[in-house]
Amino acid sequence: MALIALNHVTFAHEGAPRPLFDDLSLRLDTDWKLGLIGRNGRGKTTLLHLLDGTLPHAGNIDMPLPTHRFPPAVPDPELPVGALARLLVPDFAPWRWRRELALLGVAELEASAWEARPFARLSGGEQTKALLAALFAHDTGFPLIDEPTNHLDAAGRAALGRYLARKRGFVLVSHDRALLDACVDHVLALTGDGPQLQQGRYSDWKRNREYAEACERARHDKLRKDARRLTEAARRSAGWSEAVERSKIGAHVPDRGFVGHKAAKMMKRAKALEVRRDKAAEEAASLLRHVEEREPPVLCPLPSRPGRLLEAADLSLWYQAERPLCRGLNLVVEPGQRLAISGGNGSGKSTLLRLLAGEETVGAGFSGHLRRAAGLKVSYVAQDCGFLQGDPANFPILRGLDPARFRAVLDRLGMGGKADKSLWNRDMRLYSDGQKKKMLLAAGLCAEAHLYVWDEPLNFLDIEAREQIENALLAAGPTLVFVEHDRAFTERVATDKLDLQAFFSRPRTGPRSVFH
Repeated sequence: MALIALNHVTFAHEGAPRPLFDDLSLRLDTDWKLGLIGRNGRGKTTLLHLLDGTLPHAGNIDMPLPTHRFPPAVPDPELPVGALARLLVPDFAPWRWRRELALLGVAELEASAWEARPFARLSGGEQTKALLAALFAHDTGFPLIDEPTNHLDAAGRAALGRYLARKRGFVLVSHDRALLDACVDHVLALTGDGPQLQQGRYSDWKRNREYAEACERARHDKLRKDARRLTEAARRSAGWSEAVERSKIGAHVPDRGFVGHKAAKMMKRAKALEVRRDKAAEEAASLLRHVEEREPPVLCPLPSRPGRLLEAADLSLWYQAERPLCRGLNLVVEPGQRLAISGGNGSGKSTLLRLLAGEETVGAGFSGHLRRAAGLKVSYVAQDCGFLQGDPANFPILRGLDPARFRAVLDRLGMGGKADKSLWNRDMRLYSDGQKKKMLLAAGLCAEAHLYVWDEPLNFLDIEAREQIENALLAAGPTLVFVEHDRAFTERVATDKLDLQAFFSRPRTGPRSVFH
């Protein structure tokens, strides 16, 4: 056991109006499996950089072990995977790397084939596994892991959770609730009220947070009621005092001194009630100040005519003239349906979504029958967000959206509101991946459509935003076809599921459909 100590650490990004961390002090055990969570822009990745000593800062950080980052910088993607692993791990031992690959579910023959293959030729999920195996192939050190799930499908994420649960000591930045519950034993949440450190899984932290916020809201409501009651009581006491004081005037008052004393006593009571009222109002105002905004954005789908919105029969998909990605697919989408598309990497999920949305895909083709309802309006959110650049103020205008509503949706998602108005003065090219994804998703939420088609909409999004989007979908009940590897999201949102793996690389035996 060793302790990581942060003492009075202050850090601000260049040009930022306020520090990201101000006088931060923490004690972290290197044996902990620590989940680091918080809204986009709260400083999770920055904290990893501070821990590995790559950012200048005020204060002191005592790191007792060498740190190893995931994902590491890959100097040349064309390097063979084996050579890259040796470059990343100074004390490289082939048996250790192969052991970690096996624990990640990579078969021995597959691992042998990887060694000579250029890293760039691996799929995103395969690259993640190769780099994670290299991370834990170090003989010593403390792993700092930043969002390892972005290129993993649901099965890969489940395997990663089991893998990390067997490890001892790391910091994991992730927005995947199922992964956090599977492998962490402590949670550090970067909140608007400062860091919150707690033992247990993510769901334990969430349950405790919700209970604390419910208690704070109840206390806030009681204080507001008390303040109103005390205001009325003070008004009555002051009125009585004035009435008694007026009664001293006249010729038939037997004891003006007694009457004056009674009036003064009532006025004193009124003043005391006002003091109690002001104290209750002040305490109420101090509550809920840092409670995270989690009201869902409002989604306004267009009303659909009765009947099928999409219908595909005996559909086969190709990409870059290779063998069919999937074949013999039957598919029907009806109003109100929320269809989750699943399947392994390379099974054609993104290609199918683009086809259903009417988006052109270079190098892709299909055979079979596809029919869209007449006048169907589709809102499509792509998986990739790296292309965003330019003035964010023009972003909604170029998409024909109401800028005020677009900003309101972004504000609900915790971006660009009162907390950080400077975002609107920054080129989108400089946004984090989470901020870029929120721009795309806010545009999708603002669009009025009969059908929403979303390709991995939650990539890079913080947990609060994920839950807000879940609630927005459940409240509005739109028709949605989506691919998403976040198990918690899919289980809560989907009304139907379609697994493309059943149509992948199989002899043609006629059309099949596997809704479940």
